[in-house]
Amino acid sequence: MKFIIPLSLLFLLFTSCAEKEKIDLSKLKKASPSDLTTVYSPGDSTFRDMRLEKVRRGRNMDYTMPEYKSLQQWETRAAKLRKHILIANGLWPMPKKTPLDAKIYGKIEHKDYSVEKVYFESYPGFFVTGNLYRPVGKTGPFPGIISPHGHWKNGRLENSERASVPGRCINFARQGYVIFSYDMVGYEDSKQVSHHFADTKMHQLWGISLMGLQLWNSIRALDFITSLSDVDTTRIGCTGASGGGTQTFMVTAVDDRIKVAAPVNMISANFQGGCLCENAPELRLNTFNVEIGALTAPRPLLMVSDTHDWTKNTPTVEYPMMRKIYDLYNADEKLKYVQYDFPHNYNKTSREAVYAWFAKWLLHDDDAEKYKEKKFTVEAPENLLNFSDKNPPPGDMNEEKLTEYLKELYQGQLKTYWPKKRDQVEKFRDVYGYALQDILDVEIPKNVQTHIIGQSAGDGFAVTRLLISRADQKDWIPAIFYQPVQTNGRAALIVHPQGKAALARNGSAQPIDLVGALLKKGCSVLAIDAFKIGEHTLPACMKMRDESISHYTTFNKTDLQERIQDIATAVGFLNKKSKVSLIGLEKAGPWALLAAAVIPHLNAVVADGAHLDIQNEHVLLQDFFTPGLAKVGGMLTAAALVSPTRLYYFSASENFPSDKIKALYKLAGKPGNVLISRENFSEKKLAEIIF
Repeated sequence: MKFIIPLSLLFLLFTSCAEKEKIDLSKLKKASPSDLTTVYSPGDSTFRDMRLEKVRRGRNMDYTMPEYKSLQQWETRAAKLRKHILIANGLWPMPKKTPLDAKIYGKIEHKDYSVEKVYFESYPGFFVTGNLYRPVGKTGPFPGIISPHGHWKNGRLENSERASVPGRCINFARQGYVIFSYDMVGYEDSKQVSHHFADTKMHQLWGISLMGLQLWNSIRALDFITSLSDVDTTRIGCTGASGGGTQTFMVTAVDDRIKVAAPVNMISANFQGGCLCENAPELRLNTFNVEIGALTAPRPLLMVSDTHDWTKNTPTVEYPMMRKIYDLYNADEKLKYVQYDFPHNYNKTSREAVYAWFAKWLLHDDDAEKYKEKKFTVEAPENLLNFSDKNPPPGDMNEEKLTEYLKELYQGQLKTYWPKKRDQVEKFRDVYGYALQDILDVEIPKNVQTHIIGQSAGDGFAVTRLLISRADQKDWIPAIFYQPVQTNGRAALIVHPQGKAALARNGSAQPIDLVGALLKKGCSVLAIDAFKIGEHTLPACMKMRDESISHYTTFNKTDLQERIQDIATAVGFLNKKSKVSLIGLEKAGPWALLAAAVIPHLNAVVADGAHLDIQNEHVLLQDFFTPGLAKVGGMLTAAALVSPTRLYYFSASENFPSDKIKALYKLAGKPGNVLISRENFSEKKLAEIIF
């Protein structure tokens, strides 16, 4: 794509939105119909959108650690990342902790340790199940350990050469710890829902995931173990291997009650975890396991690795990455790795490394020889299991009922946080505004790159064909920029589900009446082809992303998220010197509403409700799918967050709760800034809002 743009035209483009500037149309060639619709030349792909070519994956993709030059920079990132983990797992805002109603029974006592059966309710009627191992013949209070297992065939009862979950629990208890070994969902006693729970788009929409359920169970396991009278709540550890390793560093990341952690055979820059229980939607949009694991810092962390799985590069890749974070805290002694020549495991050798590490930090004893593993005998399964076919768990909780419970829980949270008084507005923004920003994953670009293709003169306006992108992102957006002969310093971005071509009259070099009316009032207009719309879908410009990869939404944005980003980028382009209004037409109306909720300093927002019930689950799934959107209140929350910016929402459905939005504008002292109508678009009302 070759072009030469005179400096005078570049000046025209970037100044005409400011103070009253006058364009000399006589210097421009006459516009043709294609000038209002077409940016790319046939076969041209000079400015290809790299989002259409790159797909982030959980397997066989090498991730790199961002560079953090100061402790403050890292801690700012760490605070944001902890919130992100909770949001991705459906735990923001944190659910109310209901009574555990723990049952501890069936004690079997040996000379130096005891084991008991345990179950408690993480949610009402949903049980966390496991075994509690305690020292015998020692005086407490003792350090406590929670121990999630990995994807071993027998779960927490796995007792093989490669991994013995009871074996490590017995030895920890003998060494002077109270340790709770609990089931992953769908294993052993935990059969109320399966290990494939929440594997649908509907669950994703609501922020319900298997990983979120397991992370909540781990948080409640901490509640359980710290409630025991013989446990020292200032000395708590966590360790597990494989999927249990993922759970170890995830719960350690978000819960500072854990003081020492040892994830085994898991923290990798190349493999992020292959199971639903490790891959909540949106979790790794902008991060990966090493950075998440680094949230343990400066608490003691042991990285146990082997030479045969995805941790084979720990000495040369993951450990150096982690070391840079620990160096920021001057806490080198609190980070260690070991590596052994075994297949994927949590075997005796690996266990003994963990025993020594925990002893150093929780028992304050550096003598590793004292903590070598002793021979053990594992109890028969019937002595460790809580439930069986003959003795099922109490109640009738199942996947359908748990799903409905969580939906009602999230709706109840939104109702609780919804502002009813002026002093509650900021709290709502802090919780739900932050969550929506995180879910949409929108960057407000400070710098926008521009490539101008050409300019021409229409009837009373100039039209510029161009591509815009966030600086260095190569996410090129085809755009048409209309400028009146004399501007009033205002600009409007118009988004349409058919793209920029929908704003031009067929077969003419004239825009539609809406654009013409704005131009007559001195308002510049930008029209874009958002993600996978219009020229964005030209074969020369795209190589479609493979959305069939495992856990796609864990690592990649949805089309809706990308379109919201394009709107933010386009606003960034216009924001150079303009007061920007955002207009969304037809099914792009809800895009505009969502974008306006997270883009600051807009002049006004005009959104087409298209008579859609935009709170309806099926509508969201079909037209506006993004994980977590229903959980945080969807378009209703977005409309609330637009306040007090001027809003004209037309073609509203009968079910749209206009009164709730109007009440928020009243709380903000700006009741006249909102117009909500079931009627179709009105140019008069548009003018009232924008001008």
